[in-house]
Amino acid sequence: MLKRLFSEEEIANTVKDLARRIESDFANEEILFVCLLKGSFVFTSDLVRRVRNPSRIDFMRVSSYGNRMATRGNVEIIKDLEEDIENKNVVIVEDIIDSGLTLTRVRDMLLARSPKALKICALIDKRCRREVEIEGDYVGFTIDDGFVVGYGIDHAEYHRNRPDICVVVEEDET
Repeated sequence: MLKRLFSEEEIANTVKDLARRIESDFANEEILFVCLLKGSFVFTSDLVRRVRNPSRIDFMRVSSYGNRMATRGNVEIIKDLEEDIENKNVVIVEDIIDSGLTLTRVRDMLLARSPKALKICALIDKRCRREVEIEGDYVGFTIDDGFVVGYGIDHAEYHRNRPDICVVVEEDET
C-alpha cells in the first residue's frame, strides 16, 4: 500500500526553489548536471528546465539496491559519464540520499576528475539511514524513514510514473 508524502504541486514548488538556489550559486556560469539514473531522471528533467544558466547534462548509472528495499552496501558503476568534467561546474542530481554509500562513491570518483566545483542536489534526504557522512548542498525534502516511490523513484522498477511521492506501507502498519 502507498501513502502520499508529497503532492505534485509540492514537488514542483520545491524543484523551482532548488533551481533558483543553484542559479544564485553559479551566477551565469555554465553547469554540467550529472543525473544519477534511473531514479533521478524525472527530477533532473524538471530541474534543468528551471535553471536559466547555460547547462549541459550527462548521465551515470549506479546501483546499490537491485530490486530490494534496502541497500546491498556495494556500489556498482553501470554507466559512467561521457563528458570530461575537468574545470567544470558540476551538480550531481540524486533522487534520495539514503545510506550515503552510493553518493559518496560517485562524489569521490568525480572529485578525482578535478571539476571546478562539485555540488550535490538531492530531492530527498533520509538522514536516519546514513552510514557515511555526506550532505547535500541543495536538498528538497527531509524525511525520517520509509521506502519511497514515485516521481522517478521505483520499487522493482514500478511506480516511477507517479507524479507524487509516496511511502510504501506494509499492510499491517495501516
